[in-house]
Amino acid sequence: MYWQFSRRLFILQLLGWTITGCKSTPKSEGVLTIGVINYGGGEEIIKQFARFNSHLAQKIKMRIRLEPAFNENKAIERLEDQAWSLVFAPPGLAALAIARYRYLPIFPLVGVSNLRSVLVVRKDNPIQDLKQLEGKTVALGQAGSATGYYFPLYNLYGLTLAEILSAPAPKTVLEWIAEGKADAGAISIAELNLYSPQLRPTEFRILYTDPHYVPPGVVLIGSSVERNRQEYIRKVMSQVSSVLAQEVGYVPNGKVPDYKYMIDVVDRVKSITSQLQNKPVRLF
Repeated sequence: MYWQFSRRLFILQLLGWTITGCKSTPKSEGVLTIGVINYGGGEEIIKQFARFNSHLAQKIKMRIRLEPAFNENKAIERLEDQAWSLVFAPPGLAALAIARYRYLPIFPLVGVSNLRSVLVVRKDNPIQDLKQLEGKTVALGQAGSATGYYFPLYNLYGLTLAEILSAPAPKTVLEWIAEGKADAGAISIAELNLYSPQLRPTEFRILYTDPHYVPPGVVLIGSSVERNRQEYIRKVMSQVSSVLAQEVGYVPNGKVPDYKYMIDVVDRVKSITSQLQNKPVRLF
């Protein structure tokens, strides 16, 4: 009798069901990989997503894997491979993912409102306008950054620079300007306010501010996720508590921002990216 019961239980488990009292619950249906950029590379990001991942796994019956990328370049590689099912994407990366890799925006991220891109120089630098960057060295962020890469390249279009340096993180842009390694660099106003006090006594000056506001980042879902499952994940994420949503930084009842202009900037910049490794760098 015991052998017959054990054999029946084994068969049910093979079919993907487990027995709990009189109820049956579906077995985990694969893995959902969440992509996020983590500049510092610390373990805080794992703690930040722990409760959310546990809740999502329980609701959608999938194992959740968090995969941080140290910068936008690494993130783009994962997007190209369709390796991320769900992405907490800053604006530049989001525009790229939507335009080229068929990701769909589902929620806005909590972020700095009225985000702007600026080109910065040392306060004692005599350069006063963009045209005077002709023949100079400029530090940019990684491909995929709205404020550090796409908007500044769009604004520098038509110039010939001595060299473009690719900084691994926003703070590095300011460090290179402070050291004299770069004449100017691209960063957001928020990042300038955050990192410039850490680099005193060097003082910085904004050379140019892009007139357009950068849209907030978004949560994206990959086209490789089956359509019905996409809708269910969206539903589950829209119903989480405000505390849980705030921990990972998205707005469950928020409106997805308009990315049309941001995508236009990405497409325009695409035509000159092949020139960026050259010396001099002709941005036309």
